[in-house]
Amino acid sequence: MTHTTLSFLKGHGTENDFVILPDPDNAVDLPPTAVAALCDRRAGIGADGVLHVVRSAAHPEAAHMADEAEWFMDYRNSDGSVAEMCGNGVRVFARYLQHAGHVEPGDLAIATRGGVKQVHLDKTGDVTVSMGRALLPEGDVTVSVGERSWPARNVNMGNPHAVAFVESLDHAGDLYSPPPFSPASAYPTGVNVEFVVDRGPRHVAMRVHERGSGETRSCGTGACAVAVAAIRRDGAAPAETGQPVSYTVDLPGGTLVITEHPDGSVDMTGPAVIVASGEFEAAWLTETAFA
Repeated sequence: MTHTTLSFLKGHGTENDFVILPDPDNAVDLPPTAVAALCDRRAGIGADGVLHVVRSAAHPEAAHMADEAEWFMDYRNSDGSVAEMCGNGVRVFARYLQHAGHVEPGDLAIATRGGVKQVHLDKTGDVTVSMGRALLPEGDVTVSVGERSWPARNVNMGNPHAVAFVESLDHAGDLYSPPPFSPASAYPTGVNVEFVVDRGPRHVAMRVHERGSGETRSCGTGACAVAVAAIRRDGAAPAETGQPVSYTVDLPGGTLVITEHPDGSVDMTGPAVIVASGEFEAAWLTETAFA
């Protein structure tokens, strides 16, 4: 009797951790139940999400980007749902491509559902991702935890965010369940919710409930959304001042530096680490996914 195994790696960016599945030809079937099984921290490998590594030309959602970016980050949340973008995931994805010998340190492009992202791999270990421009939808948004409610800034970084400035990060509660928000029409497919406190000049700290994953140790797009919201709260919008501005964002898993430029583009810089590699039984995944 023969056994078929599939290779995987584990990596993290500021402790936002991922199962990495190399699958250049898009040959592995990944229904939501399979992703959830891989991310299960007791019965699976355990992660906040899955980075499915596919050549853009081999994936129907990315083929139109193949001329710009050879590789597509087919990202899935830990509950199996599909996400448009994951900032920490892009950094870890890029580090994997270097680890596997597909790219060298320097500049590269990665296709995502949120568009093609430009990435710079630093030889020292940091990765900078050009996250594109933030969109700031109009309209008032409110988020709540228990008896407390706060106004929130609606920021879209290729995925939706509601950023609330609070007096204490404890006010975020346990973040096991999605914090209620209103109006419901603001986020028809759900939202990532960030709770933010000030630490000093251009220095904030945050906790986040990631849509489809619960509270995570870090969220790259969330850190970008927080910086964009803080910059506007502080009256330092680069489009108005003509000067780039950087904010340090502390997360439970580490620190990211977010820079917004006068043209509106947002850069995110932080670490990305590959920590392990291994194999798992393909039959286990199939049996779990289709049980």
